[in-house]
Amino acid sequence: MKIAIVGAGLTGSLLACFLARRGLDVTLYERRPDPRTGAAERGRSINLAISERGLDALRRIGLVDQVMADALPMKGRMIHPVDGPLDFQQYSADGDRAINSIRRGALNNALLSAAAAAPGVSVVFEHRLVELDSAAGRMVFATPSGKVATEADVVLGADGAGSAVREQLLAEGIVAEDVDFLDYGYKELSIPAAGEDFALDPGALHIWPRGTSMMIALPNPDKSFTCTLFWPAGSFDALTDAAGIEAHFREHYPDLLPLAPDLVGDYLNNPVGVLGTVHTLPWQAHGRTALIGDAAHAIVPFYGQGANCAFEDVVELDRCLGDTGGSWARALPLFEARRRENTEAIAEMALANFVEMRDKVASPVFRLTKRIEHALERAFPGQYVSRYELVSFSTTPYAEVQQRVRRQHQVLGVGVAFAAGLAAGLVRRRRR
Repeated sequence: MKIAIVGAGLTGSLLACFLARRGLDVTLYERRPDPRTGAAERGRSINLAISERGLDALRRIGLVDQVMADALPMKGRMIHPVDGPLDFQQYSADGDRAINSIRRGALNNALLSAAAAAPGVSVVFEHRLVELDSAAGRMVFATPSGKVATEADVVLGADGAGSAVREQLLAEGIVAEDVDFLDYGYKELSIPAAGEDFALDPGALHIWPRGTSMMIALPNPDKSFTCTLFWPAGSFDALTDAAGIEAHFREHYPDLLPLAPDLVGDYLNNPVGVLGTVHTLPWQAHGRTALIGDAAHAIVPFYGQGANCAFEDVVELDRCLGDTGGSWARALPLFEARRRENTEAIAEMALANFVEMRDKVASPVFRLTKRIEHALERAFPGQYVSRYELVSFSTTPYAEVQQRVRRQHQVLGVGVAFAAGLAAGLVRRRRR
C-alpha cells in the first residue's frame, strides 16, 4: 500500500517512523523547503515541553536517547513576582520528575532525519497541497516547477492547526470544524547566555504571572532562554517605540531588562502569533483519508501537551492498525472513537491551566493547595496523584485524568478547608 502523509512536522515525521516498521511505502509531503538546511523561522517556536506521553512514543521506536539528547529537564516552575523573592514550585511530590525543554526546530529535524532514514520512507519538500479527492486518494501539489498530481491508498493529514488536508475535506463537505480563538496573542523574546552560564536556573520553567497576562521562559542547550509573552489581543500594538517598551518592562518585568539586551529588537521585529483550539468532526473519510495531531484537534500550549498529545495519537493509530490486522478502513474510525474524548479533555485542561499559570501560581492559597496535594501524594502513593503528575508523568488517558481529579479535588477541598480553619484558629488564639 502507498501511504501519503501531508506534513513533515513533528507528527508526520514520527508517524512515518511508526509506519515504516510495518513495512509500508510512505511518502512525506512538506510545503516548506527542507528545514534542516535553513534558518529557523523567527519568533515562532514556543519551546516544547516533552513529558511522559511523548517519551513513551519515542521509546517505542528506539529514538528517545537520540532525539532527546539536547533536551533540558525542568523539575518545577520558578515564579517571578514584580517584587519579592523568586518562588520555586516543584512539579512532583518527590521533586525528582521533570518535563523536558526542547526547541521545536531541533526536535522536528531529529524526527525528520529518522523518518528519511527509515526503510520505505521518502520525503518530498516544497509540495503544497492544493487539491484532494478524499474518496479516490488523488492529490495535487503546487511546487516550484508547477503542479504535480499523485495518488495514494491512504492520505493522512498531519499538517498542523492550519491543515490543508482539513481545508480540502471542509470544501468537500465531509468534515465540520469549530475553531475557538483565544483572545490572546503571543510574541517571542530571548535571554542570551550570561558568559558561559545560564542567566536563570535551567532546571525550571520560569513564569512571570501578571493576572491577565504572563511571560514564560524555557532553557536551551546553548544556555539561552526562549521567552514567550502571552498578552491580551491588541496589547502588543500599544508599545511602538524603544522608550515605551523599556518603560513597560521596567514596571511589569523588572528582572528581565538586565538579562535581555535584545529585548527591544525582539519585541519590534518578532511577529505576534495567534492561539486557539480546533475541533473537527469527523477526523476521517471513506476509511482512507484522515487527520491526526493538530490537524484534527489543535489545543492551546498552556499544559505543554500539544506535541505530547499528537505523539500519543501516533501510538494509538499504530495500536489500532495492530488491533484491526492492518485494515485502514477499520483502523481509522476506531482511532477516532478511542481518541476523541481524550483530546477534548486535554483541550479543556490546557485552557484551565492558562488561568492557573496566569492568575493563580503566585497566590498563597495556590501554594497551600499544592503543599497539601504533595503531602497527600506522599501519604497515599498511587492513590492520590495530582492532575499535573497524571497529565505530564503518566500515560493515563486524559479523559480518565479529568474524572479522577474531580474525585480527588473533593478530598483536597476538605483538606484545604481544614487547614484554613486551623490557621484561622491559631490566629485567633494569638490575638487573645
